[in-house]
Amino acid sequence: MSVSTSSTAQEQTHEAAPDAATEVWHALESSSDAPRLLLFTAAGQTCACELSAVREIIPFRRATRLPGAPRFVVGLVNLRGSLVTVLDLGLRLGGRGVDVEKGSIILAECGTRVVGLGVDDLRDVQRVARASIEPAGPDATHDGAICGVLRTETDIAVLLDVAQIVTHAFA
Repeated sequence: MSVSTSSTAQEQTHEAAPDAATEVWHALESSSDAPRLLLFTAAGQTCACELSAVREIIPFRRATRLPGAPRFVVGLVNLRGSLVTVLDLGLRLGGRGVDVEKGSIILAECGTRVVGLGVDDLRDVQRVARASIEPAGPDATHDGAICGVLRTETDIAVLLDVAQIVTHAFA
C-alpha cells in the first residue's frame, strides 16, 4: 500500500486502514512531504527515526542497571549532571543487544523526557518521500515500536515510533 500526500488520499488511506495509517502519520506528524530521518542499525536491521526527535548522539557508555526493569532497559547514565534512562533497541526489537564497545546512544526527546536509545551503528541522514513509507504489518509492530517500513536509497528500513518506545518502557 502506498501512502499518498494529498489530503483526499490521506483521508481514504485513514478510512481503509485506520490503525496502521494513523501510526505512520502520528510518527511523522510534524514532517514535510520528505521528512529527514536518521538511519542506524539495531538488532541486525536498518532502522530510522525522525531527525527532529534526536537531541544529540553520544558514544555508548556503561549504565547503572535498574532493579526490576525490563531487559531492554539498560539503566541510567549521568549526562552532564542529568540522569538519562538508556534503552537497548536491539533487545527491544527482539534481537541481540548493542555492542557496548562500538555502539552509540541516540538521545531522543519525547515530550519533556530525554531518553537514550542504544544502537549498533549510525548510518546516515536522508530525506525520504512519504510515498515510500508504508504501514508496518500488525504482527511486525513490536508493541507499537515499529510504525512503518520504508525504502531508502540503498536499503529497506523500519520506521520507529520513538514516543511509543518511550511510553512502553515507562508503562
